[in-house]
Amino acid sequence: MASPSAHVTSTGNCERIRIQRLSSWSTSDKMANVVGVDVGSTTISCFVFDENCNVKGNSMLGVHLEHPKPGYTEIDPEKLWSQFLSVINGALDSAGITAKDITSLGISVQRGSFITWDRNTGEVLHNFIGWQDLRASKITDDWNSSLTINSIKFASKVLYAFTGKNRFKAASVITFSPYHASMRLYWMLKNNPTVYRKAHNGTLLFGTIDSWLLWKLSKGKLHVTDYSNASSTGIFDPYMMTWSTVFCSILELPLSIFPSFIDTSGFIVDVDESIFGHSFPIHALAADQQAAVFGQCCFNEGDINCTLGTGTFIDINTGLNPHASIGGLYPVVGWKIKEETVFIAEGNTQGTSSSVELLKNLGLFDDVSLTADMANEVENSDGVYFIPAFNGLQAPINDNHAVPLLIGMNIDTSRQHIVRAVLESIAFRFHQLYQIVISEIQVPVKSSIKADGGVARNDFVVKLIASLTKHETDRAAFSDMSALGAAFFAGLGAGVWKSKEELLDLRVSGKTFQPDLDMGKSYVSTLKTWEKAMERSLGWYKGKY
Repeated sequence: MASPSAHVTSTGNCERIRIQRLSSWSTSDKMANVVGVDVGSTTISCFVFDENCNVKGNSMLGVHLEHPKPGYTEIDPEKLWSQFLSVINGALDSAGITAKDITSLGISVQRGSFITWDRNTGEVLHNFIGWQDLRASKITDDWNSSLTINSIKFASKVLYAFTGKNRFKAASVITFSPYHASMRLYWMLKNNPTVYRKAHNGTLLFGTIDSWLLWKLSKGKLHVTDYSNASSTGIFDPYMMTWSTVFCSILELPLSIFPSFIDTSGFIVDVDESIFGHSFPIHALAADQQAAVFGQCCFNEGDINCTLGTGTFIDINTGLNPHASIGGLYPVVGWKIKEETVFIAEGNTQGTSSSVELLKNLGLFDDVSLTADMANEVENSDGVYFIPAFNGLQAPINDNHAVPLLIGMNIDTSRQHIVRAVLESIAFRFHQLYQIVISEIQVPVKSSIKADGGVARNDFVVKLIASLTKHETDRAAFSDMSALGAAFFAGLGAGVWKSKEELLDLRVSGKTFQPDLDMGKSYVSTLKTWEKAMERSLGWYKGKY
């Protein structure tokens, strides 16, 4: 196989790395083994697929989160690296192949978790700061109420009135969030003298999980990220397709610490042969949510994906243009493949899987698969309402200090009522996000809503989502769409699959849910009362972190 050639071109203050391979896999060669790895928030999973997208082997390990202080969430980088290697080796063993048989590797990762390390030695300076981490909450509140941000908003409103440009519309309602890496990185620079010193003497490197894994897999040759991951940090300008010089200047973040950009799909680098005993190519790097959207084959404008996992996400393909939202949707790059750049408007709320986990911790059931049946054992929640605000409430509420709330119980309340109220709350939060999409984005929803994630295995929740949105909801047969999306990206980059149209035949529907319009109507008053209950959960943690 021919060796790769790398070309570096300057783009402002950053360099974009363009890497081309001189030859690619073809069907005349041996059978394909496309490996998709997803480093998620709760698990790391790896699957080996053949060219027909059959699973040949897989492996999975739980992600260990550390909580050194209340509100802090960290991941030990060495443990993560060890688990990353283990799941790949485990999947290869399961498939009965070795590293030399890998055609292509694709990696998707949880977004927003980041680490910094020394440019010269590779020494990490702290644990990964998880996307759920709330240590920067107070700093975030201070910035959002600052004269600087309010001045930017006012100036942007004026500029939007005169120019009509969407980037000024977006800036006019900008709000920092502790879930974006920007605020936690700012906190780290202010609170870790070593990080601050290295940042300003040019020896610090910043990276989300994808960047750090590529650094390790290439033995320090590459410091890169793809556009989907970069756009999820809160430091990226999707209108200029580069790191935001405005926010970097405001937050005093040196541009020298940031990785260069690469496409989501295409040859990236060969894994150093010392790591697995044999070298093989990486052809894809993606943020997990965008990988899930791609795995669901939401390739066209108006296609919607619903992920019910650690959090609830709604993602709508907006085509070639980023969406400027006033309701809390966030414009991210879905993927960039050569000349094609696809944008996604995304809304999310956290605490989805935590809500179900709470029910288990309370001893209301032994098997999570029973919850749908339990919810259907009662006609309604009998006035019980639950607010899933384990990490605050995101769009459209945007209150980082809201708390979970269970309200409305009476002497006749049963565990079935509580289970139903919690499952309803998950569907209600998705419905709130869906309403923003319908009101803001002038793109018709052309197909069924695609659903994935662990909580999407719950028939009650998905049926209620279909009924509230009045759209058919299609739950994928495959369980880990982020890993599948990573594999789709990798297979395209390697030439195993020639086009996105080819991938449409490989995605398999597991079950479709038709909207029950009578069910939807019956929830109108319930939704209004639930929204009143939500108001009572707001602002509880103010000033805690």
